[in-house]
Amino acid sequence: MIAQKTPLSLFDYDLPLSLIAQSPQEPRDHSRLMIVDRETGAWQHKQFFEIQDELKAGDVLVINQTKVFRARLHAQTKERASVEVFLLRDYGTHWQTLIRPGKKVKEGESLFFGESQIKASVSHKHPDGIVDISFDCSSAEVLAYANQHGEVPVPPYIHVQPDPDRYQTVYADKIGSVAAPTAGFHFTSELLEAISKKGVEIVPITLHVGIGTFRPIQTEYIEDHVMHAEWAEITSDSARAIMKAKQEGRRVIAVGTTSLRTLEGVANMFGGTLSLEGFSGDINLYICPGFTFQIVDALLTNFHLPKSSLLVLASAFAGREHILAAYKEAIDQGYRFFSFGDAMFIAKISSYR
Repeated sequence: MIAQKTPLSLFDYDLPLSLIAQSPQEPRDHSRLMIVDRETGAWQHKQFFEIQDELKAGDVLVINQTKVFRARLHAQTKERASVEVFLLRDYGTHWQTLIRPGKKVKEGESLFFGESQIKASVSHKHPDGIVDISFDCSSAEVLAYANQHGEVPVPPYIHVQPDPDRYQTVYADKIGSVAAPTAGFHFTSELLEAISKKGVEIVPITLHVGIGTFRPIQTEYIEDHVMHAEWAEITSDSARAIMKAKQEGRRVIAVGTTSLRTLEGVANMFGGTLSLEGFSGDINLYICPGFTFQIVDALLTNFHLPKSSLLVLASAFAGREHILAAYKEAIDQGYRFFSFGDAMFIAKISSYR
């Protein structure tokens, strides 16, 4: 029997443009927070700093400590045509990029960056729009140039360049992302300290956000979408802390979809558990309804774009009907959406309490 596929149109919703947040909330932890019961779909409205009331001693809060670099660069071809080069990922021998307009570059063509001596050659153009380019200098030199001359790669729905420090989490540490793990924006150092003092264990992992996270679903059915791989790391210490919590029946709470996909992606490779030796490598797990979650018990996340893989993931975690009903309530209550918007905490609230 052939399984029936799920139309992407079922994950659509109407959002007034006025609710797309154009700037971050100040202070960070004063954004709004919707609490959603994963089992019943019931919701509550709070402010983000009240997240500490939803946490208890023994919980493990998993944060993605990746750091965004200024990945959007400007270059010229030999014919002096201007192009935008969006650095996606460093593969050592080449960089994976997006180039706009892509029709202006051909394989074998050289690209020149500003007045610097840095140049690159186009080595391969993929059918999906990805362009591989090879620089004539080291990765460290490319990153140094990007962080001096590049732009913060904010999503296209944000129309004003933000302060680069506000497009980072307060715990960002490992450079490698081209987009921020935005669920973590809401935490301040003071709030994290208060949560830690409550007995919550804060455990870092890393997933360098790339095109896998933000590329839209372009297939008619959600099951046909393919995720691009992103690099992730879970250290031995973090893996042991998380698995100890699972064995003792304590909650593992993922801050953001990137943390969740990292944990579940690695568990998917190791028979439902995390390797106690740690993990470092590629993750391309795509989560849609019907997925069995093996590590994560609760999810802290922002409000996502219609028809996105992130909305599909949230729907897999709490049920499509529950999520879309919560989104409708958020719209009715004037919540701020997307990267700089408000947050949602999804957990089994009724059974937990």
